[in-house]
Amino acid sequence: MNESQQHIYVLLTDTGTLFTKLIRMFTKAPMNHASIALDPELKEVYSFGRKNRRNPLIGGFVKEDMSSNLFDRATCALYHCTVSKGTYERIRQHMWEMERNEHRYKYNLLGLFGVLLNKRIQRKNAYFCTQFVAAVLEENGVPVSSKPSALVTPADIERAQALRQVYRGTLEEYMSEQWTGLAHSEPA
Repeated sequence: MNESQQHIYVLLTDTGTLFTKLIRMFTKAPMNHASIALDPELKEVYSFGRKNRRNPLIGGFVKEDMSSNLFDRATCALYHCTVSKGTYERIRQHMWEMERNEHRYKYNLLGLFGVLLNKRIQRKNAYFCTQFVAAVLEENGVPVSSKPSALVTPADIERAQALRQVYRGTLEEYMSEQWTGLAHSEPA
């Protein structure tokens, strides 16, 4: 990677919650939540998901905290793609703009049923996690699937030719490796 390029990361997770177990019954995929990360340390991670830990039906645009108890026992697969610095900055600005206006965005629960029926259900300012990830990447020149973003599943993201797997295992172990790597790279 030269200095005019950056990485955008896609994090797939399985938190083991009742909601993800329900989704897994239909998808048969090991990972059922997708997020976009702007850094390998997973400090800036964005998605569409639950706003309240106890209620998966209240959702929208979220900045995720990988140290929260929701992700305590999560397994994950982390992918990255290389983009130009300009594309990286556009995606970053887009995430920040969505975060500033998060009240405008809703979780596209109906869209999940559309995936089951193979029928695109698009709603204004409403996404489910994989729809969000696919839409953002595709709008920025990173192809994810031949399907419309409203029908993309975690398995489609895993098969995306533009993405390269960086890690697969427990999120806790990945975060520990990142912390150890940062501690060793800082000057004494």
